[in-house]
Parts: sequence; C-alpha cells; structure tokens
Amino acid sequence: MSAYVSAFELFSIGVGPSSSHTVGPMRAARDFAARLRETGALGRIARVSCTLYGSLGATGIGHGTPDAVVVGLQGCEPESVDPAAVRAAWTQWPEGQTLLLDGTHPVPFGKADIEFAPRTRLPGHPNAMTLRAFDSLAMDAAPLVSEIYYSVGGGFIRRDGEPPRVSAHAFPLGFSDAASLLEVCDERGITIAEAARINEEALRSDTEIAAGLDRIWDAMASCVNAGLGHEGVLPGMLKVKRRAAMIRAQLEAAEAEGRRELPGEWLGAFALAVNEENAAGGRVVTAPTNGAAGIVPAVAMYWWRFLADSGLGAGNAVTPHGELVGSALLGFGGSAGAGALAAAGTDASDGGAVAEANRRRGIRRYLLTATALGSLFKANASISGAEGGCQAEVGSACAMAAGGLTAVMGGTNRQIENAAEIAMEHHLGLTCDPVGGLVQIPCIERNAIAASTAVTAARLALRGDGSHYVSLDAVVETMRQTGIDMSTKYKETSEGGLAANVIEC
Repeated sequence: MSAYVSAFELFSIGVGPSSSHTVGPMRAARDFAARLRETGALGRIARVSCTLYGSLGATGIGHGTPDAVVVGLQGCEPESVDPAAVRAAWTQWPEGQTLLLDGTHPVPFGKADIEFAPRTRLPGHPNAMTLRAFDSLAMDAAPLVSEIYYSVGGGFIRRDGEPPRVSAHAFPLGFSDAASLLEVCDERGITIAEAARINEEALRSDTEIAAGLDRIWDAMASCVNAGLGHEGVLPGMLKVKRRAAMIRAQLEAAEAEGRRELPGEWLGAFALAVNEENAAGGRVVTAPTNGAAGIVPAVAMYWWRFLADSGLGAGNAVTPHGELVGSALLGFGGSAGAGALAAAGTDASDGGAVAEANRRRGIRRYLLTATALGSLFKANASISGAEGGCQAEVGSACAMAAGGLTAVMGGTNRQIENAAEIAMEHHLGLTCDPVGGLVQIPCIERNAIAASTAVTAARLALRGDGSHYVSLDAVVETMRQTGIDMSTKYKETSEGGLAANVIEC
C-alpha cells in the first residue's frame, strides 16, 4: 500500500479557522446526515445531537466547531459553503428554529443539542465526536443511529470502525517512506513531482490534474490577495489586529519611492495574509492543515513573484525572457519548449503568456512535490496538532514548502529530500498552544516564521549535493515519537504553553 495521498485530498479548498476543528467536523456531520438519507432513516428522525470530545471539546468554540457541525448537518460542504454562514450557524442560532437535516428534513434543534466533553478522550484520536439521531423527542430515548467520527487532521475524517479512506486508492507507484520514494524515482529516472503526477493519473486525466492544481493555486493566491487587502480586527476575545494589509502598504510605498524590493518581508506578509483570512473564517486551502495554511502559499507566491524569472538555481527552468530551459519546470507533462507551449494553447511569441504558462507549470510541480512529501508525514507520523503538536502542522507544511521550492529552483530529488529534512528537523518539539483556543496567537506569526525557514532550508539544500547525515525518514519518525511523548496540554487543548501563560483580554 502506497503512502501517497492525492493532491486533491491533501490540498482541499475549505473555510477557516481550522481543518481539524472546522472542516473535518463539517464533513463528519454532512456524512452523518447523508447516511441517514441513504439508509432510509432520514424521514423517521425527530431530533439530533452531537458531543465533542477531547480537543474538539476543549477548543471547539474558538475554532467554530459547533458552527461547522450545524452547517454540516444541513448538508453543506466546506468547498462551497458561504464562510459567513458558518461563523454564525451555532453561535447565533435562534432558539425554537428548526434545522433542515440533510437540507430537506426539518427537526427541532437548539444550541444545547451540541455538548462539550473536553476531559473525555476516545481511543481512536484526540479529535472525536459522536453524532446521534433519535426517532423520538423524549430526552431519555435511545438513539436510532449513533456514529463516532474522528477528525484526524487536514480536514480528513474517519468513521469509527471504517478503514482510512485514503488507503482505498490503488496507486501505480507504491512507496512507504522517503527512501522508497527516492528508490522509485531512481529506477524510473523521474522527479518526485513526476512520481506524484503518475499516481494522480490513476484517478484523473492529465488535463484534469492540471486544471485541478491550477484551481488550488488560484484559491491560494486569492486568499493571499484577500488577506493583503483586509484591515481591522480578527474575531474573538483577543481582538488581534490584522497586519498584512499594513505591511503591504508599507512595502508598496517603499517601492514607489524607488527603494529596492524586499522579498523576505513580502514573504512574511504573504503568510500573515493567509492566516489572518483563516482566523477570520475565510476561504482557505488546507496545506496540509488550516493552522499551517499560510506556509505553502506564501513560499509559492514568493517564488512566483521574485524567483520564477530570475534564472537562479542550478539548471533553473526559466530565463528572464520566459523560455523553458533545464529541468526545473518539468515533472508535469515531461517536456518543455515550443511544443509544450503549443499543446497548452500558448502563443510562444506572447512574452506575457509564456511567462504565465511557465509559472503555472512551476506551481504544478511545486504542489506535486509538496504533495508527495506531505503524504509521508501523514502516513508515518501525523499532520494533526491535536495528535502531534504544532510540529505536525507547521513543521510538515514547512517541509512541504521547502521541498517544493527546491524542486522549482532546479534541485535534484535528494536536494529536495534534504530541504524537507532541514525544515522539519528545526520544528521538532513545537507545541500547539493557541491562546484562547483561537487560531491567532501564536499561529499567525508562526506561519510567517516557518515560511522563512522553508526558504532557508531550500537554499541550504541547493548549495549542497543532496548528501546529508540525517534522513527525512529519521526526522519523520522522530516527530512521531516526540508527538507521542508530548503532554496532552501542548496538543491543541489550550491547557499549556502560551495559552496558559497569556492573559486573555
């Protein structure tokens, strides 16, 4: 069985502020309602209830978990739901109003129908919830249907007693760890991105893969741009002031005065922008989680704006004139030059169109490389802050971004693995301690710092030959062990760390 997880599962378009506490519970509640319909039980249901356990119970209100459950029970999907509707779904629920279960069947519902049990931890995962449907309004009635769901990180869910859904795919290139991934690539003479693309082809056509990756990037870029434009204060009791728009204005003013561009400061602004949008409950892409959603887009935007036409890196694929050279943008389609551009419908004489096509090819390679690396963390450790601490979220995202940047800068497979290892190694032991249960402090700044670390890791790897003492697999296993050893109070419960030592105002 391959460790590979499809890019369209690892990178999913949803809403903030949390993939495990918002997106996952919404999907679980929707799945529960759909099962009632599919089994013919929906018409018999008189009321529903939900209990949130462990981390979902401890920080669920700050993460919008009960709101997500309500819209999920109504049949809404994270990919298409109006973010504004989610924010008020439970918080502002009018007493006495009926809930349209699965979007069609009315049942009485009140805020008390969602219960919180932060001290109760179910064995399957720290993020657990039980959904119940009753055929009687009597409060002492036994449920007609009861299901336990686990939100296992990155928006992925698992129903109790059901095997992980991602394992159902039969991918042609099987690899269980970084060593076997490199071995597969060596045997075939392909890049890590090409290995990912070959696996994606088991599920969809090349055209669908390209269009899907473009949609993911467009959603990421839209989130960056939205965050750079929005001012004000983030929701919640902390009253955190948004900073990305202010930094953008300062940087634009400096450039207008003729001062040189400041790529590193823009990088931080890009990451802040995404995570401020996430904290506000906006439209974001899990990458691989919402809490770490700013790192992969920020580094990609950094490459897009400052490096794509620079000719930097050994064998870099883009010249200042936009021609495809070398190998850096290969790995999606496998060919470069006028033929590839013509196949994509791009006029080679149109410099702007060529540059845009080059960048999109690069972003696809970046995302495919990041997907292969992220799959290893998900399969062999965790991407859930409630399970492994913030090292599992921010550390994994940093490694994915570092590897992706190394790929589009012309790095070899072993340089890519080295970059991911460097990035993850320096996040080992990082705790998940959101102040007030909100994905704001330290989460927003943490994404900006990790984006910078990803760029540094890529540059260090590109200066080497790919050989290094500590393997990526050793770091992944260390992260897993560290997560097991980490106290529960440092795993998204807001019971330790900054959450316990910062006064909430």
